Amino acid sequence: MQRLNRVDLQRWITTGATFHPQDLSAEAARRFGVGRSTASRALRELIDSGWLVREGRSRPSYRPGVMREVTRSYRLAGLDEQTPWERDFAPCFDLPEGVAGLAHHAYTELLNNAIDHSGGSQVTVSMRQNRTHLHLLMSDDGCGVFDRIRDAFDIDDARLALLELSKGKLTSQPERHTGRGLFFTSRLFDVFDLYANGLVYQHQHWQRRDWLSANPLHRPGSTIFMSLPLNTTRTLAQVYEEHAAADGADFGRTVVPMRLARLAGEDLESRAQAKRIVARFQSFQTVELDFADVPVIGQAFADELFRVFAQQHPGVSLRPLNMSPAVAQSVREAVAPAPALARA
Repeated sequence: MQRLNRVDLQRWITTGATFHPQDLSAEAARRFGVGRSTASRALRELIDSGWLVREGRSRPSYRPGVMREVTRSYRLAGLDEQTPWERDFAPCFDLPEGVAGLAHHAYTELLNNAIDHSGGSQVTVSMRQNRTHLHLLMSDDGCGVFDRIRDAFDIDDARLALLELSKGKLTSQPERHTGRGLFFTSRLFDVFDLYANGLVYQHQHWQRRDWLSANPLHRPGSTIFMSLPLNTTRTLAQVYEEHAAADGADFGRTVVPMRLARLAGEDLESRAQAKRIVARFQSFQTVELDFADVPVIGQAFADELFRVFAQQHPGVSLRPLNMSPAVAQSVREAVAPAPALARA
């Protein structure tokens, strides 16, 4: 007999207790190649640490404890996003109804993205529940989401691909997708971290800001980590409503973090930079421009954005937010009417 790998046992125990409640000790012994006494002793340890609950003594029955985890890997070829959720994950967790709905939406959207867009061969999904939070981790071995966007939209720099992703309504397969899935999924949980192509994109609900940084652990594909408190009152409908237009149009409003356009910390000075930023703005009725962490902008940049684009697209309302005094002054100068020429 081999030694019992307790790490592997812990990763399996939620699934084991869900599908083998009456014969869990025997199933664990068989699965891990150990004796019944060794398996029973390990189960008692898991009971003490919150991973398992035992009911009855002479003929015990088991169920998952407050600590739960399921990790599974799948071949992407021929995979659909709903079956793994229904078969392998949903039965193993005890979530409040609202959290279960958010988890289901996030799980299926992320898995569908891996299936349709990653170009990879395999995906690994891990979901973990503790006393206060739900964590979801999904990793594929594809090309990486930022390189995918860069290639599909002929963008020179992967960091600018992230800027496009942050706007929403971005998809490389418009005939099959609306481009809303990943954007709204990033707003469902309190923490959303996306690792791909040597970059990290982070969105945190309590700050309502997006961050970009280098990822020193460069690996193939895309990895997404999400975290949500079990007592959240957030709903999918609320997230959709936050991005609806004033007339109720679905996804008519977006928020663009202007810091993401500052490649390597460069200032926003030129008309070319402004033209990159306004790409696809006409898809929205309202665009909120978040200037947090942008100390200054150039006059050419401001003029292209707030005068030229605004005149060319009167149906799009641009709303600058979190402006420094210097940025606010540049915006005022861009939108101020030109002085009348004096007559001789």
